[in-house]
Amino acid sequence: MAAKNQYSFFKNVEKSFDKASVFTTWDNGILQQIKQCNSVYQMRFPIKRENGEIVTLEAYRVQHSHHKTPCKGGIRFSNAVNQDEVMALAALMTYKCAIVNVPFGGAKGGIKISPRDYTPYELEKITRRYTAELIKKNFIGPGIDVPAPDYGTGEREMAWILDTYVAMHPAEIDAAGCVTGKPVTQGGVRGRKEATGLGVFYGLTEICNMPTLMEKVGLPIGVKGKRVCVQGMGNVGYHSALFFQQAGAIIVGIAEYEGAIYNDEGLDVERVWLHRQKTKSILDFPGSKNFEKSSDALEMDCDILIPAALENVINGENAGRIRAKIIGEAANGPLSAEADDILNPKGVLIVPDMYLNAGGVTVSYFEWLKNLSHVRYGRLEKRFTENMNLHIVNQLEELTGKTISTVEKDFIMHGADEVDLVRSGLEETMTAATREIVDIWQKTPAIPDMRTAAYVCAINKVATSYAELGIFP
Repeated sequence: MAAKNQYSFFKNVEKSFDKASVFTTWDNGILQQIKQCNSVYQMRFPIKRENGEIVTLEAYRVQHSHHKTPCKGGIRFSNAVNQDEVMALAALMTYKCAIVNVPFGGAKGGIKISPRDYTPYELEKITRRYTAELIKKNFIGPGIDVPAPDYGTGEREMAWILDTYVAMHPAEIDAAGCVTGKPVTQGGVRGRKEATGLGVFYGLTEICNMPTLMEKVGLPIGVKGKRVCVQGMGNVGYHSALFFQQAGAIIVGIAEYEGAIYNDEGLDVERVWLHRQKTKSILDFPGSKNFEKSSDALEMDCDILIPAALENVINGENAGRIRAKIIGEAANGPLSAEADDILNPKGVLIVPDMYLNAGGVTVSYFEWLKNLSHVRYGRLEKRFTENMNLHIVNQLEELTGKTISTVEKDFIMHGADEVDLVRSGLEETMTAATREIVDIWQKTPAIPDMRTAAYVCAINKVATSYAELGIFP
């Protein structure tokens, strides 16, 4: 746990929880049950590296809430992993799942390593050993606890987890549902890779389409033309920036751990990505201005700032220098409570992480359902829909005597593929969650900000689940 006087991510989450709980009517005992982590598994295990060295690794899995099962949450590989961080992330997962109506309890896992320091073979050994440790303690399973990718992990690691689980549960028919974020060939769902970034885009787009909120921050309605800065060009940051650019926003700043770049006329996200793949750095991108520190991107002049890296990057020290009018928390916990206290009075609209980055878990839910149903989305209805639409088009042409263009005909006839259905479900989820939170905020003037309204929404849903189960009177 974090030492005294040191930043505690979990305490930061608890502070936000307590701030919101006064706007609910639940008994204090229920609130304390919701707030605490139910299960904390700390482990250490050795692995032998390719050079013969034996190292002992520190790892965690935290199940924050069992009001619904299975528990759900990612696994991150980072040198910053510690018990306090994993507990905080697990708590946020509980609240996140509740807000977007995904029937999971919150969980999170992590291994204290930097993936860049290990070979692919060593990472596979680490991932498989970690999975074995989870299996031993019954901390993984399609009806128990379902991990997913997070910072430093991806489809590859999820495939290793699945393979390890299946090897130890050969007769379990639903074994593919033990983990999400897998490659499509291993039971993954199309649309999962870009889901978190796309969810950020959907959530912020809905915010930008709300006249009352845009009037509050002094910006015109809509995404088009808004100046966006993104910190973090991993999976989430890249896709957030890409979807905003495709919608007509101007990406003026991009940051990664090696530094930041800025161009007031706009940066081409895909070209920046390719430049980094080629040079191993976003710096020196043609036409842009370099900044030595990644944190400099946070203070750039922009309309929307999207921190998509790690927690506590905007805090009491630098919050006063933030110039963005909207902050969309794509990362988990990028703003400290002190930052909230500085930015909210200035009129900065903070769109909170606990629902804005829920795109990943939402599409993970779709993947989990796919694994349990053993059928691909769209397989049963795609051809029927296309045939029916073709019949309608033919009837329209016959009745009107007009010919519909080939382009329009193809669009009308198209039956939904898996990715179409996944993205449609994600857009509905993020749009509905945004409206629900804003509605709570606007109907209770005493609620000071959107983060508090989101916590009120989550607390009420989790507490109601406990009450309906008969656990509390």
